[in-house]
This record gives sequence, structure tokens and C-alpha cells, in this order.
Amino acid sequence: MRLIDAPRCPYCARVRIALAEKSLEYERVVVDLQDRPAWLVELNPPRGRVPVLDDGFTLPESEVIMEYLEDRYPEPSLLPADHSQRAQARFRVHRFDDLLGDDYYAYRRGDPNDLPARLEALELGQSLFADIAFVPWVIRLRDALHVALPEHLATWLQELEQRPSIAAEVEIVRSL
Repeated sequence: MRLIDAPRCPYCARVRIALAEKSLEYERVVVDLQDRPAWLVELNPPRGRVPVLDDGFTLPESEVIMEYLEDRYPEPSLLPADHSQRAQARFRVHRFDDLLGDDYYAYRRGDPNDLPARLEALELGQSLFADIAFVPWVIRLRDALHVALPEHLATWLQELEQRPSIAAEVEIVRSL
């Protein structure tokens, strides 16, 4: 298994964390997002976005890769056992842009945004799958953008940082 990766990319972080949680070994191919290689654009047209997983076939998009890993390697499960809770977790990940992503990127660009309200309203901690999908952005808000997190998110992140997969991502962000 091979992961086309970029350390600063939070979408790649989702996949790195999921792979670590499942204790899966993989070859990591790091690319520079400022100088995307032509082969990456050919692998994932039209813009050559990361992450891309190669597990005998090419699979882009972090949400899809996480689903694939959960299906292909069901133990340990990142999703709750209850089917309705599993669906809720998948729905939260699917709605990432509405719940956090759009305002995160608007904040980074200096555009009008509602980031403080989004962070205050963000409810996590019900599913490791959803937590993994959101935590890369929350880490970057705290450690790279120096945004003060609401107490409930700061507590949630502090608890998640006890997991080796999340602690490793914190170190990556702090090294950028």
C-alpha cells in the first residue's frame, strides 16, 4: 500500500491518522504542494490533489479513502457498532465543509467567516471516525493559526492527543 502525501495537508492527515489507528504499514510518497509533479496530476486529474492511496488501484479523496480503509480493514473499527450512529458519523464527515471547512478556509484567506460560531457549535467525540476527519483542522487552528479553541474543543483535543496517531499529527503540524 502506498500513500501519496503532503505533510501540511489536513486531508492527508486524516488518512495518516486512520492508517495509524488501524496499524497498517504503507509506503509514504511525499510531494511538494507548491510544485506538484506531473505524475500526480496524471494520477488524480485535473489538479493533482492529495491524498491518493494506491492499494492495487488508485483511490483519491480522504473521505473515500477512510471509508475504504474501514471496509477493507474492519478491525479495529473507527466507526461505532450501532448502524444509526455509523450513519451519523459518516454524515458528519460528508458535511465537513458546512460544519467547519468553509469557514476555516475563509478565515485562512482573511475572508468574512463565521469560524468562532462554527467552533462553538462543533460537536465531536461521538465517533473516532468523525473525530479523525475533523481533528487535523482543529490542530492547525490551535497550533499553526493560534486560534483559541472553545473549552469543549480544547478538552476534546487534549483527550485525543493521548492517542499516538493524533500525537504524531500534532508533532507534524508543530514542525511545519
